[in-house]
Amino acid sequence: MTTRTWMRVNVAIAVLAGLALRIFFVMRFPATNSGDSSFYIELAWNWLRKGVYGVEIGSRMVPLDTRVPGYPAFLAAVFAMAGNSLRAVMLGQVVVDLATCCVIALMAARLAPEGSRRPAALAALWLAMLCPFTANYTAVVLTETLVTLLTALALLLVLEASAEPAAHRLTRNGIFTDPWFLAGIIAGLGALVRPETPLLLAAAGAVVFLRWRRRTDWPKLARAGGLMVIGLVVPLLPWAARNWRSLNEVQFLAPRYTDLPGEFVPLGFQAWTRTWLWRYGDVYLTLWKLEEEVMPPATIPARAFDSPDEQERVGALLTRYNRTLAVSPDDDRLFAEIARERTQRHPLRTYVEIPLLRSLAMWFTPRIELLPISGHILPLRSQWECDRGDLIMTLLFGFVNGAYVALGLAGAWIARDRPGCAALILFVCLRTLFFAALIETPEPRYVLECFPAVIAYAAQVFALPNQLSPTGSG
Repeated sequence: MTTRTWMRVNVAIAVLAGLALRIFFVMRFPATNSGDSSFYIELAWNWLRKGVYGVEIGSRMVPLDTRVPGYPAFLAAVFAMAGNSLRAVMLGQVVVDLATCCVIALMAARLAPEGSRRPAALAALWLAMLCPFTANYTAVVLTETLVTLLTALALLLVLEASAEPAAHRLTRNGIFTDPWFLAGIIAGLGALVRPETPLLLAAAGAVVFLRWRRRTDWPKLARAGGLMVIGLVVPLLPWAARNWRSLNEVQFLAPRYTDLPGEFVPLGFQAWTRTWLWRYGDVYLTLWKLEEEVMPPATIPARAFDSPDEQERVGALLTRYNRTLAVSPDDDRLFAEIARERTQRHPLRTYVEIPLLRSLAMWFTPRIELLPISGHILPLRSQWECDRGDLIMTLLFGFVNGAYVALGLAGAWIARDRPGCAALILFVCLRTLFFAALIETPEPRYVLECFPAVIAYAAQVFALPNQLSPTGSG
């Protein structure tokens, strides 16, 4: 068998394996009741049927900007073709995710040296196709699958732009084919799906600045930076114009807090949780119960209190909350005061320790939140005796997750001096820090958009030249 034929067969088998894995998740573990899914579906249907991007409040349709329109537009397109079929949405996401795997293979090839590009691409394709974490999210109506494709495309363009010969070749063809401009366009489209997507341009911009900081290189710096910014803004202009026309506000992305018009946001309560909450499981005990369920003071972990007096104060506030299932503005100010006191006593805990623990939780949680698996490991003997299969699956997913991260770190070290490597590393760090320090809930899904970079790096471990085929070349 020639190298070319063997390569094609290998690619075909990898794609079929990836397709089978995603179909398995869609058919066996569809997640149709995830928190934001119903809201996205409602926005899509109202937009499709009533021509209003919003929801019905009272007896009238109210236009909203609490969610950017990219994912509802994707849902509306599927509904227009397939009716109210969530299974059709998931199958569409299967196709999107398979395309993402191919883009990741191209990223790995671009990162690899000339003689190792084909084995790097093939390794990346297999790692991406068999990744259970990205595959799992094709079976849920959330933004992750779509935005991961757009993130991977933008990162590929950043890698392309970072390679000097390619950048020069594309620049000669004009602005609209310049990879910096195209990266901005794709990041802008990604921002219409998840508003934090432009972080990848911030990472690329920082690397470009360090690379071209000398005065003689300022024209290159200005061109690259300007093209990225222009490209980013172009897809956002229609959304900003709609917000100005419908809501009389200047809004290019979405509000910081996804509240409905006139809705009170308990910022003090959220500030209090940011001084202690880092485990994903604790989100279920507090933030995701707000305005829906009671929060018994006894369920709050001991690390949320620095003293018995503080525990008593929080307990009194939660008791009042439990009567009405609402945090009043006065009680919210008291939560904010407790948060300030805790931060004043231990600033490193709030600003360093908790974000670091959140980062570790997002990266190393077993990622079984969409599966019928508890995720409990401790106490080990009790879990083994009560539900052996559940424990084994939790440990297996945790091991696979750790293996991907470890391979990614090893590959990043191997590729550390290659063009574009620094931009991808900085993007992973910026995105992790953003969600660890600024967002209330440390959900593992928030770093899935980093997996294209992780897998592209992991493939470098297997990118050995002249070892593609055991039977020769042709």
